[in-house]
Amino acid sequence: MIKYLIAIFFGVLFFSCNSKSEVEKEIEKIPMNVEVIRFDKAFAAASPENLPKLKKEFPAFFPEKYHDSIWVQKLTDTLQNQLEQEVLKQFPNEGDLKEILEPLFQHIKYYFPKFTTPVVVAATSDVDYRNKVILADSMLVIGLDNYLGSDHKFYQGIDKYIAKEMKPSQIGPDVAEIYARQHIKIPNKRTFLAQIVYFGKELYLKDLWLPNTTDAAKIGYTEEEYIWAEENEEYMWRYFIEKELLYSTDPKLAARFVSPAPFSKFYLEIDNESPGMLGKYLGWKIVRAYMKNNDTNVQQLMVTNADEIFTNSKYKPKK
Repeated sequence: MIKYLIAIFFGVLFFSCNSKSEVEKEIEKIPMNVEVIRFDKAFAAASPENLPKLKKEFPAFFPEKYHDSIWVQKLTDTLQNQLEQEVLKQFPNEGDLKEILEPLFQHIKYYFPKFTTPVVVAATSDVDYRNKVILADSMLVIGLDNYLGSDHKFYQGIDKYIAKEMKPSQIGPDVAEIYARQHIKIPNKRTFLAQIVYFGKELYLKDLWLPNTTDAAKIGYTEEEYIWAEENEEYMWRYFIEKELLYSTDPKLAARFVSPAPFSKFYLEIDNESPGMLGKYLGWKIVRAYMKNNDTNVQQLMVTNADEIFTNSKYKPKK
């Protein structure tokens, strides 16, 4: 009997792995050629004399409301020049970006066939970490100066909970996040449950689109923070249930458990040990459970409301 059970177990395991590999094989067949335009390089190599040529080549990056003197000043600014050199050091060629973006776009195309490949423009943004990636129509702009490494000298004045995500490995998750929000239906309820399930859907899309990315990187945690969340999942869930937070419309809950923050706010001694965004983490767990326990597809998931997802997820926290 034991041998029989072992044989079944490994048979199921083999079938699962083989099925997954078949999906990945199909995804790899999808034609994908990403064009990366290095505006950052062009700007770094420009001088005040050839500014008109640069403006003609990249009109979208030179709004008419700004006088040329602004751009001349930036071209000759010492700090700007240092920033450009650091970006070139970290991202010397387009190949690194293509290695990140081409498989990501193949995965998006597989699950959402109407996806169209954008023109990718690499730029610097004066370290505008609130807008690291911008999608405008068919153009995807990536501010490479936001991905120089968590401990980079240019990030010394930035809070650690923000700087920890300012590294090259976060480009994939950040781009995936921008595209995920194009597909997820905005909840029509303002409950805490609706909020966390919305972000759970976003993270589930990252599961599908970024199969080689760690769960910690998908949500923007360090490995230690993710382990903390895993080890305390049952206690967090019990807290949310006992405090009757799931159907609450208290706007403060987003700041406490959803928005990026140095820690989550249970108002308990464990707060300083916890990572932020634990509401997103639990929403992710609920969505994963729903997809595991129901016969549905990812397109349907995007429009299914949070109440239905939670009720049919049969979610049970890890003990």
